[in-house]
Amino acid sequence: MSKKASWEGKSRGGALGYRIFLFFLKYVGLSSAYIILYIVAGWYLVFARKSTRASYFYFRQIHGFPPLKSLRYCYKSYYKFGQTLIDKVVILGGFPNKFTFFFDGVENLRQLSEDGRGALLISAHIGNWEIAGHLLKKLNTPVNVVLYDGEDQGIKEVLEGAIKNRQFKIISVKNDFSHLLDMHNALQNKEFICIHGDRYIKNSNQKTYRTTFMGRYASFPLGPFELAVRFKVPYTFVFSVKETDTHYHFFATPGHIAHDNPEKVIDAYLRSLEKILRQFPEQWFNYYDFWEDSSPALTTSAATIPTEK
Repeated sequence: MSKKASWEGKSRGGALGYRIFLFFLKYVGLSSAYIILYIVAGWYLVFARKSTRASYFYFRQIHGFPPLKSLRYCYKSYYKFGQTLIDKVVILGGFPNKFTFFFDGVENLRQLSEDGRGALLISAHIGNWEIAGHLLKKLNTPVNVVLYDGEDQGIKEVLEGAIKNRQFKIISVKNDFSHLLDMHNALQNKEFICIHGDRYIKNSNQKTYRTTFMGRYASFPLGPFELAVRFKVPYTFVFSVKETDTHYHFFATPGHIAHDNPEKVIDAYLRSLEKILRQFPEQWFNYYDFWEDSSPALTTSAATIPTEK
């Protein structure tokens, strides 16, 4: 039986670790926090066996890397993920920094802002998404970022105390689905909604869409793409990836409007996502059994199969 892709809606780590990094950021600097990451990434590589196994599968079976390279990329991915968490605190917390940004396709977002219709900005757990939302402050349109409110309470308190410069609003996903009303109101107010399209929470009754992605079967949440069809608002795919220690590259595709089924939107999204993952494989931070790992590698795309969870 193939494994089911599942995510529990929480990040790894504890409040103490975040406090340690904040201490070094405040009193020693960004470089020192990065140095600590070499040890932390090694610890996760050895002891976070489930996530390391899933990451190794991704590099070995999906990208086809040799065994040693796959293991090296597992470590590299943990390190890069740690950097993005630290960068988020530095930038959103107003710490002095030397970060630079290149905007590839920002004219597409400016056009959506000038059209004044609101829009869906669909991304994935690649690179540094919250920084992308922060950078959109330059547009004359309010920005809402949809996030799962499943973090450990201790971690939330630490981050909320450090991050005081956030330039976007947060819509928290809740079990009572009240976030759907918040999203509806935001689109009615012609605002931007930033949302991920690559995860769903296990046993959450979310509709999913099973298809082939990068050669193997996987399931994706249908909800973000149904919103694009239901509200007839423009959608674009956006990603913010880390190219060097102090430089980020922001991508945004031209805006489109979905007039029929959401599956076509997903197919376009997956093409954009795969292109980014081929360029920056170590920056996709889905450390769980995403693919059906017992399914054979596919050389051609199979028919997509909508399912419901």
